[in-house]
Amino acid sequence: MSWSGPGFVIAIIAISTIGWVINSWIRAKHGYPVENEWGGTTALGFDGLEEDYPNAVRKIALLTSENEKLNGKVSRLEERIAVLERIATDPAQRIAREIDSLR
Repeated sequence: MSWSGPGFVIAIIAISTIGWVINSWIRAKHGYPVENEWGGTTALGFDGLEEDYPNAVRKIALLTSENEKLNGKVSRLEERIAVLERIATDPAQRIAREIDSLR
């Protein structure tokens, strides 16, 4: 291979470009800011969509409150299922005694 020919220079440029593209793709995939052509960074997210930012914040707040409500429902249902499992696995005489004691 000739180290002084134009093929070597083109190979170095191709390797550098491919490395830059792969690096940018990985950074964008994982949510890191991507560098632009002049060394600055381009933030991901609401670029050009500043008018949608309040709506996005409101939507996040609504989803958070809905998530809390659903977590509460799930915990209550888990408690009820635990009671039903205890009733289903206990001997019949014990359940009958508890029912009679409640009367």
